[in-house]
Amino acid sequence: MSTTHPTTTRPGDRPADRTAQRSAVRRAKGSAPPSSFSGAARRRSDRFVLAGLLLFALYSVFPVWWLIVAATKDQAGLYQTNGLWFSGMHLGTNLRQLFTYDGGVFLRWLGNSILYAGVGSLGGTVVAMAAGYGLARFDFPGKGMVFAFVVGSFLVPTAMLTLPLYLLFSKIGLVDTPWSVLLPCFVNPFSVYLAKVYTESAVPWELLEAARLDGAGELRIFFSIVLRMMGSGGATVFLLAFVGTWNSFFLPLTMLRGERNWTLTLGLYDWTGKRLESGLDLTGLVLTGALLSIIPLAVMMIAMRRYWRSGVAMGALK
Repeated sequence: MSTTHPTTTRPGDRPADRTAQRSAVRRAKGSAPPSSFSGAARRRSDRFVLAGLLLFALYSVFPVWWLIVAATKDQAGLYQTNGLWFSGMHLGTNLRQLFTYDGGVFLRWLGNSILYAGVGSLGGTVVAMAAGYGLARFDFPGKGMVFAFVVGSFLVPTAMLTLPLYLLFSKIGLVDTPWSVLLPCFVNPFSVYLAKVYTESAVPWELLEAARLDGAGELRIFFSIVLRMMGSGGATVFLLAFVGTWNSFFLPLTMLRGERNWTLTLGLYDWTGKRLESGLDLTGLVLTGALLSIIPLAVMMIAMRRYWRSGVAMGALK
């Protein structure tokens, strides 16, 4: 039986000889090099991360899948068949009933939601970009206090501001009008904060000073230079505001009384409650309408993708 003796390092050995001796000892003991261990551990870590991302993706897609399946069923199929698989294709019938029920009020609610979310988010984005640019690139007395108020404002829950807004709008006669929903959308402190942070990283001082030396006014600098350089930041602010306004529920519930001015979420909620009030079950119409309500959000996400791609490319070039 052979015995492996520990390898000793003599003063005259070269570094290459020492490395070879250590490798021979590891092979004799049956141990693998550290690099192979790190490679195996890395592969296991990658598989674990991939499995986690896959589970998260399934968890995120599951409600949408359930909604698609439910929108294709009739009233009996919703309660008597498997909720995760198709039992018949009644989507066309459900859509016809949805668009014709109560004189086509669903289309009215859809138009209202597009109006509130589109106009409100666009106006709010312009206001946020201007305010963020002013806080980032202008010095004035009380600037730090103003920014502190901005940060403190978006820490206050929106629901706490609904009642004061209702009392204010009731005094000036704006309750139950589109302005009662649009005006609060024009002011978003969190959007101002995002615009300020993005302006500080995307708009250099030197470019603004060069434009002023060339005789450009502040409005021209903002609309011709600043807004063009803040495309990806503006797209982010607009999309966040659009999604928030589109899904808004408590503000329209408080401000709007007549169903002709309701948003899509408020109208579908009212249909859900009719089962308890009058015994009329509109669950199929509610699910079909909920499925249609996510289409504008998906379209908006795809439309804004090119702005994020250009912003990432600009950051890579910088």
